[in-house]
Amino acid sequence: MNNDFLDPVNALEMPALADSAIAMDFLLSVKNGIRSCAVALTESATPEVRTVLHGQLNAGLDLHRDLTRYMMDKGWLHPYEPPEQFNIDMKSARTAVQIAEMRLFPAETNRLGTFATPEQARREEQRA
Repeated sequence: MNNDFLDPVNALEMPALADSAIAMDFLLSVKNGIRSCAVALTESATPEVRTVLHGQLNAGLDLHRDLTRYMMDKGWLHPYEPPEQFNIDMKSARTAVQIAEMRLFPAETNRLGTFATPEQARREEQRA
């Protein structure tokens, strides 16, 4: 990756990286929802609430299974191959660091002189 963020070559793998990052964030959210639902289930007092929470827990587990399979099919997740998953995670981390190191804004942001001001007009008159 070069430092020119406008260079189209830098965007070649970005859609796939963005999709995998969104899917991973979704998977982590689903896991957190499952965990929260399980805690609520253990603290519920009535059978009706337990029934509802049990249904939500099963729905969350089903969603986790489907999302995990989808990510595995896409090659974004390798839960049974830790070295492969480590390589993917390292590539994502390197890309994040490279993006963070890019100079997206100029170092000099002084905008004096960009717009006409009375002081600027006086200097122009004095030069003429």
